[in-house]
Amino acid sequence: MAKFVFQMESILSIKEKLEDQAKAEYGIEMGKLREEEKKLAFLVAKKNGYQERLTGAVQNHLDIQEIKALENSVENAKYNINLQRVVIANQQSRVDRAREKLDNAMKERKTYEKLKEKAFEEFKLEIEAQERKEVDELVSFRHRSAEESG
Repeated sequence: MAKFVFQMESILSIKEKLEDQAKAEYGIEMGKLREEEKKLAFLVAKKNGYQERLTGAVQNHLDIQEIKALENSVENAKYNINLQRVVIANQQSRVDRAREKLDNAMKERKTYEKLKEKAFEEFKLEIEAQERKEVDELVSFRHRSAEESG
């Protein structure tokens, strides 16, 4: 019996590998995004801590130097938070590009898988046709043999 051979199997294999690479890249970029988001949460918590200390310092006693230092710490924390938000936005863009690349790789792989399925269906139809032809020939041969001997 004939064996099914998909002529574009090597291309399908490459598309699968490209999809795996895109998945890995997407996972890495998502991990980086989560790390940057954690940094932002830490910075926000740190700023809130400075803000609370500043509020307490203003209410308790008027130590101008401590108040000034805490005000500077709050402003510095706000600046760092804004910088971190920019980092997160940039990382989100990288994640989006990685996701788009993954989506495209998946579409290409699926396209080749559908081509393979269609080719296999055609192969099965050809095998069935060949088997019917062989059965018909065998029946015709037996019928002729029976006519000749009878």
